[in-house]
Amino acid sequence: MNTVKNFVQLVGNLGRNPEMKTFENGNSIAKFSLATSESYTNKLGEKVQDTQWHNIVAWGKLAKIAEEQLEKGKEVSVKGKITYKNYEDKNGVKKIFTEIVAEEIECIDRPIQTIS
Repeated sequence: MNTVKNFVQLVGNLGRNPEMKTFENGNSIAKFSLATSESYTNKLGEKVQDTQWHNIVAWGKLAKIAEEQLEKGKEVSVKGKITYKNYEDKNGVKKIFTEIVAEEIECIDRPIQTIS
């Protein structure tokens, strides 16, 4: 049986328009941020909103479609996998960067239209 081990689905709003880059080999990547928000009532009875920001990347045909159809503020559903990248900053400090690699993107505020 094939079981998915690394799967995430997020529904949120784009924090910025996708930034597109095309490489010499013709492959393309689009990067954008996605905000997900939850609200809850704290011990004092105050309503609190907690917003998390996610870095999203889309490759190839999905990247091109994302660039054409997505814009800042739009509500979308993103399905994909979590990846972690390690690097050293200019001071030699090790950093870990988290991204969601999109496999499917669906625009929520339009008639159902899947980008995959």
